[in-house]
Amino acid sequence: MTLIKSISGIRGTIGGHAGDTLNPLDIVKFTSAYATFIRRSKKSDSNKIVVGRDARISGDMVKNVVCGTLMGMGYDVINIGLATTPTTELAVRMSGADGGIIITASHNSRHWNALKLLNNEGEFLTKDDGNEVLDIAESEDFDFADVDNLGKYKEDDTFDKRHIDSVLNLKLVDVEAIKKAGFKVVVDSINSVGGVILPDLLKALGVDYKFLNGEANGDFAHNPEPIEKNLGGIMGELAKGGYDLGIVVDPDVDRLAFICEDGKMFGEEYTLVSVADYVLSNTPGNTVSNLSSTRALRDVTIKHGGVYTPAAVGEVNVTTKMKDVHAVIGGEGNGGVIYPESHYGRDALVGIALFLSNLAHKGCSISQLRATYPEYCIAKNRIDLTPSTDVDAILVKVKEMYGKEKDVTVTDIDGVKLDFPNKWVHLRKSNTEPIIRVYSEAATMDEADALGKKLMQVVYDMQ
Repeated sequence: MTLIKSISGIRGTIGGHAGDTLNPLDIVKFTSAYATFIRRSKKSDSNKIVVGRDARISGDMVKNVVCGTLMGMGYDVINIGLATTPTTELAVRMSGADGGIIITASHNSRHWNALKLLNNEGEFLTKDDGNEVLDIAESEDFDFADVDNLGKYKEDDTFDKRHIDSVLNLKLVDVEAIKKAGFKVVVDSINSVGGVILPDLLKALGVDYKFLNGEANGDFAHNPEPIEKNLGGIMGELAKGGYDLGIVVDPDVDRLAFICEDGKMFGEEYTLVSVADYVLSNTPGNTVSNLSSTRALRDVTIKHGGVYTPAAVGEVNVTTKMKDVHAVIGGEGNGGVIYPESHYGRDALVGIALFLSNLAHKGCSISQLRATYPEYCIAKNRIDLTPSTDVDAILVKVKEMYGKEKDVTVTDIDGVKLDFPNKWVHLRKSNTEPIIRVYSEAATMDEADALGKKLMQVVYDMQ
């Protein structure tokens, strides 16, 4: 049983002893702390907070507790119901709300749920703001409204359509080209809100579709993380032939992966790369991704005359860096596309529309498109830590060891990343588990894995 508190919100398994899991008592406490923070920050006077949720089995229970608590804090609640994370983010802006709470545990299994906290721009809280919410929760420094000042409650189911309309109106989304291409696709929406909104998006784009796991009942048919080992069903469906591509989203539809027409993975790392290639070919500029993302984005950015900048892992770190360098596109290698022309948040709907526009313009198959990008492979390993392990000291030693080498560039904004001429390795301490994540990339998987294992041995020798 697990409860994790972080700057982005609170996450945990459902059921069990109070204080050890995500239970109604902790939901009330953290919702109250968030409402108190929003009140004190005084970014607007709307007195409204948006609440949206994915289709998890526990979602209805958590939503009821969240909405009731917000009303008890004197806030008017706009419940947008079953909604994607990007839809909820946009709903905050579109409704002029003070903030928003997304009830989703993203790619985690059905036992988990979480509260993700948004500011009045519909963006995740900064590190400082998140820490302030944690401090308020710890001290329980909040006051509830009296009977004459309780918040009001309303439901609004218009935001899916408004989200889709905003995507269709993006300058680089070529609806006519997509319709003319006549794509046939298979979609795996993993029994969550993708099955609610994506049919309407695909209809509007003139795409012929078939859904797998399309019922939004929260009873996930497989591990919901959209990576190859979990996607045998849709890969097998594509391998039968008759479709142009497969589309996969996670339960809250901020991550996006594609399957080629032959049933092979396009590669979730290449979702952002392909969308960025299309965006940069039309609007030259800079890009950002986190340190653990493929080098292919850097290569594509340079090809288009732009500057690539890495950011620390975490969506808010990526969006902050994107604003700093005026990036026209950015995101994360896990399939997260952030397109500022729409909003500063990972959005699979935006990614789908831009990807299909690119594919329609190129007039090629998705596997042929994939072949136009630099070929890299990422190996993902981990080092389990003991309670006595001094991770920070180990990372400092790694930095010192390799910082003296001429062909190595060291980046230490988030753990330690070592960039060699033709490969890289990134070591960072997990925020949620007693492990060091070791990601490495090279031209082949064997070479990438060997590099990761080499650095793992360096760490083992230090313990």
